[in-house]
Amino acid sequence: MNITFVLVHSPSVGPSTWTPVADVLRARGHRAVVPSLVDVTAGPGPYWPRVVDQVAAAAPARGPLALVAHSNAGLFMPLIVQALKGQIAGCLFADAALPPRTGSVQVAEPEFLPFLQGLADDSGVLPRWTDWWPEEDVAPMFPDEASRRVIVAEQARLPLAYYMEEIPVPARWDHVGSAYLWFSDGYIGTAKEAEERGWPVERIPGLHLHQVCAPEAVADWLTASVTV
Repeated sequence: MNITFVLVHSPSVGPSTWTPVADVLRARGHRAVVPSLVDVTAGPGPYWPRVVDQVAAAAPARGPLALVAHSNAGLFMPLIVQALKGQIAGCLFADAALPPRTGSVQVAEPEFLPFLQGLADDSGVLPRWTDWWPEEDVAPMFPDEASRRVIVAEQARLPLAYYMEEIPVPARWDHVGSAYLWFSDGYIGTAKEAEERGWPVERIPGLHLHQVCAPEAVADWLTASVTV
């Protein structure tokens, strides 16, 4: 089965966070696309329909798809599954937020909002994601300075409203096979929840952007998690 991997980045960062993995997959003879979501907040909300539309537009019109989400892109997976109904061969989460089974979910957890509110400027716009954290936390996330420059430069400055948005979660979105990969300590609880749902769970130890540092290992996990 010739699956296309659709690598969905968090709108907090940019498509270059998936480019190294996409390059490895293609070098191995697989199909991979990386939709760009850098402009999904350019205009009034709600923002989630633009995320879904951009991913659906980038995906092949035919053939099985393996959806792969990183970070808060995981919250959009149920809506993307609905939009690409009939094509999804699997949903794979890499250090990603885990949507509920149904209902709705806010992009940022309520306890995290005061931190974000303290970062926003007078117009309600946040700094780039890598500017939220101390340099000693940011620098180790990148394999080299060249990669860092590219990833930092393409980040959008998102409105606080993006993180306060409620995303609908269609029921039975997770009827397709799902698996979870975690890198960083911050996602240990999410990985445990995925395990409780009966999903295969694996860890490649690293920081939150570890797919940039270990694309070969992440590509190994992706291809092992679906029938290619």
